[in-house]
Amino acid sequence: MRLLISAGEASGEMYGAALLHALRKLSPEPIEACGLGGEQMRAAGCETVVDAKDVAVVGIAEVVTHLPRIYREFHKLLREADRRKPDVAVLIDFPDFHFRLAKALHARGIPVVYYVSPQLWAWRRGRIKLVQQYVQKMLVIFPFEEHFYREHGVEVEFTGHPLGELVVELEPRDGFASQHGLDPAKAWVAVLPGSRRKEVQMILPTLLEAARNLGPQFEYLLPVASTLTAEWMQQQLLTIPDVPRVTLTSDARQTLLQSRAAMVASGTATVEAAVLGTPFVMVYRVAPLSWHLGRRLVNLSHFAMPNLIAGREIVSELVQQDFTAEKVAAEIRALVEEGPRRNEVVRDLAEVRGHLQSGRASESAAERAARAVLGAAKAAG
Repeated sequence: MRLLISAGEASGEMYGAALLHALRKLSPEPIEACGLGGEQMRAAGCETVVDAKDVAVVGIAEVVTHLPRIYREFHKLLREADRRKPDVAVLIDFPDFHFRLAKALHARGIPVVYYVSPQLWAWRRGRIKLVQQYVQKMLVIFPFEEHFYREHGVEVEFTGHPLGELVVELEPRDGFASQHGLDPAKAWVAVLPGSRRKEVQMILPTLLEAARNLGPQFEYLLPVASTLTAEWMQQQLLTIPDVPRVTLTSDARQTLLQSRAAMVASGTATVEAAVLGTPFVMVYRVAPLSWHLGRRLVNLSHFAMPNLIAGREIVSELVQQDFTAEKVAAEIRALVEEGPRRNEVVRDLAEVRGHLQSGRASESAAERAARAVLGAAKAAG
């Protein structure tokens, strides 16, 4: 079976890699996969025609400056689709790029399965027409999304969230400390500023200032996303003077599990932290123009996904002008200390994990998604 699979961000890559493994497990015939992705997708056997690093930008204003390059990569991917004629295409999140791709693939008669829904229920609901026209099936990972798409006449399936099944074995603390040169006697704080360069440049400086406010009584651990490099991240750490040592790691999940608390940029990492039970504060900032243009279109009372899933604020959200080093530091102090605030957040995060599971323990979320993709390919064939 010839598959085109496209994931433009680190979180999408993770889902795409798991989907590829599940497809190879369940498919009665070999899977030949190509598309857009990065290291995780390549490790799962996808030939990446376009590298995710070449299209990963954040914010309305930021996208405009990169349009010529994104346009070139978009057409490179389409040329490969024309050459290989895939039986089915799987597009993972990354809506601005993927809605255009879905239209182009639909015009070529290639069935499109969309895995991990864009947040149409939050903003720009008019784009639901694009789904209705160009997407054969939506595979959603949050339970409330299934109802939204059914209301709009879209074929949809809730697969469960892959992170709802996440099990990470805690490495011995002394061994992890020795590996990274950490003091095991100190409390460890994870710093997750995002997976895209512009995002990191907008968010990391304030997190570093928060670390400076908190002081050297903590160890600060920063896992480097697969879409970035340790060398580039090391350069970013030099932007704020007099910051306590920040140690780079390569495993975000183990880092979160090892940490007493975390500062986490809005996105999939907030779901990972919730599932792993690490208390955290959610932060986010985009360029002022992007915020001004986008905020008027958003109809949400919360931004952090765990808060949306729970239907109430269970983790603090510090966004745009509220995202200050002082507020981040104050929340981290409250989460590190044993007490009511920490206990309440830990309890509520366990509730969120339960909501993310589909209730069908016989198969993983990736396997359910794989069956849907195989079904779409068969129906089209």
